Amino acid sequence: MIIDTNVHIGAWPFRRPPWFETADIVKKLSSVGITEAWTGSFEGMLHKDLAGVNARLADECQRFPKFLIPFGSVNPRLPDWEEDVRRCRERHRMPGIRLHPNYHGYRLDDPAFARLLENAAERRLVVQIAVRMEDERTHHPLMQVPAVDLNPLPAVLARVPNVRLQILNAAFNPRDETPLVLARTGKVYFDFANVESVGGLAKMLQRIGPEHVVFGSHFPLFYPESALFKIRESAVKDDELEAIQHRNARALLSG
Repeated sequence: MIIDTNVHIGAWPFRRPPWFETADIVKKLSSVGITEAWTGSFEGMLHKDLAGVNARLADECQRFPKFLIPFGSVNPRLPDWEEDVRRCRERHRMPGIRLHPNYHGYRLDDPAFARLLENAAERRLVVQIAVRMEDERTHHPLMQVPAVDLNPLPAVLARVPNVRLQILNAAFNPRDETPLVLARTGKVYFDFANVESVGGLAKMLQRIGPEHVVFGSHFPLFYPESALFKIRESAVKDDELEAIQHRNARALLSG
C-alpha cells in the first residue's frame, strides 16, 4: 500500500506534462504501485473562482473513487473564503485543503492565514502547504514566484494547537532549523518530492524522524518513480517504509 499525498490534476499553466488526462494519471500511478492519491487542482493556483475549481476537482475525483482523494484550494485573501472551506468539507466531503501562499500573495504571518488554520481545525480538515511548485530557475520570466517562507509557521502553530498540517515540496536545507522545529510540534508532516541530494531522504529521516515523513511524488510534474527510487537509494528499514508509504498518512487523516 502506497498513499501518494502530493498529486495534481488539471491544466498546468506553463506547459503540458506527458500525463494530462486524469485517467492517464491514475493509470501511471497505479502502474508503479500507488494505491491512493491525495489530489489537488493546478487551477487552484491562479483561478479566482475557487468554488468552481473545487467542484470540478470533486467531480473528477468521483470518477476514480477511493483512489483520487480531493484536496480543495482556498485563498484567504479572496472574499468569502470561509464559504470555500465549508463547501470543501460539507458539500464535497474532502478530508483536506491545499494552500498556495506564494501564488496567492500572502505570508504565513498574515492574520488571515491563522484564521484559515483555525477554521480548518474546527472542521477537522488536513491543511497542506505547497512550498513551491517548480524550481525557481525554470519559472516564466513574468511569473517569478519565490518559495514559501516557513519561518513564521512555528509561532502560528502555537496559537492553533489542533490543526493537522503537511508541508509539500520543501527542499530541506541542512542549515535551516525550521523543519526540525516544526517536526518537534508533533503535528506537522513532510513529503520528500523536492529532496534531491544523494542520500537526501536518509538524511531527512535522521534529522526529523520517520514518523514525520509521508510519501509524495509531485506527479505529474515529477515522475513517481523518482520518489520510489529515493526510498530504495536510502535503504529505508521495513518499519520505516511502512510508516512512510501509508501509516503516517493514515495517522494524519485520522488526527
